[in-house]
Amino acid sequence: MTKTDTSFLRACANSSILRRCIGAYLFPVRRIWHHLPASWRLHPLGRAYGRHLHGLARFHANRKQYFATFFLRNRAELELMRRLLDQRPHGSRLDMSVLACSKGAEVYSMAWAIRSTRPDLQLNIHAVDISREIVDFAARGIYSLDRSDSLAPSNEEGGKEIGDINWDTSRDQNAWIFERMTNQELDTLFDVEDNQASIRPWLKHGITWLCGDAGDSKLQDAIGPQDIVVANRFLCHMEPANAQSCLRNIGRLVKPGGYLFVSGIDLDVRKRVALEMGWKPVTDLVREIHEGDASVRRGWPLEYWGLEPIDDRRPDWQIRYASVFQVGEKVPCECATIAGAEHAGR
Repeated sequence: MTKTDTSFLRACANSSILRRCIGAYLFPVRRIWHHLPASWRLHPLGRAYGRHLHGLARFHANRKQYFATFFLRNRAELELMRRLLDQRPHGSRLDMSVLACSKGAEVYSMAWAIRSTRPDLQLNIHAVDISREIVDFAARGIYSLDRSDSLAPSNEEGGKEIGDINWDTSRDQNAWIFERMTNQELDTLFDVEDNQASIRPWLKHGITWLCGDAGDSKLQDAIGPQDIVVANRFLCHMEPANAQSCLRNIGRLVKPGGYLFVSGIDLDVRKRVALEMGWKPVTDLVREIHEGDASVRRGWPLEYWGLEPIDDRRPDWQIRYASVFQVGEKVPCECATIAGAEHAGR
């Protein structure tokens, strides 16, 4: 979508008629797009049309937070986390926060990835979510092995009332929460009894569960400076201006030289804040992490949270598609040059 398109849509943001027209346009396009050959969708013309559609989808969307998640959601992301800890001194303390931790699946996945390779570290994780209900569920660490499609929508209210594990595990899921795990990994992370899977105690050790708002400037007082902050897959559900403000606040939680993981966000917002704050993109596994979560990749271009395919012909591609940044380290010269050229062109 061009800057002219974006400016026009912003000017018409309060027009319900325009929104209805865009919705009517996107409805048949959805079916057409998914029937196009992959080769055409990845062609420069196809990508350009996809960007146009994604801009409309973002404008038209009613953004809201979801609790959907997966265990071992993005393996490349976990691998990079392991690599970043390779040089950490033996027996040292690692302070880490996972914001918008949802049902806890990704928190436990990260704890497993770190403890499996660096059991010597004193791992201290703060898992934070704005929903007290979901934080309490995540802290219990007990999940139903029933698949999501086995839960009838009519059970929702009853599940809310009694804290039913089946419903809590399945809420907002469009796929099984365990679908990305092998049977061996299930056995490693869980004690399984009947139809329930309980996180093993060695993975729960060192995790503090907090109800809090990632955008709250007082959060740092509660958790202190962090070596690693994970702020994945929730900023995309905020309006861009709010996401930008929230991301700046999140960056202040990271110790100088520490790392910020931030995927699941409008790419323009992330890049703008990264350049403004002088964050250094971690280029190791950029492509693998960007493509490592199939569910968000499949959502582009017709879901506002969908993630565009990498275009490595762009001069800014490394900082645009990087999901991990070192905070307190200056942006590479080539990125600063790009930022200056873009600013001059506005």
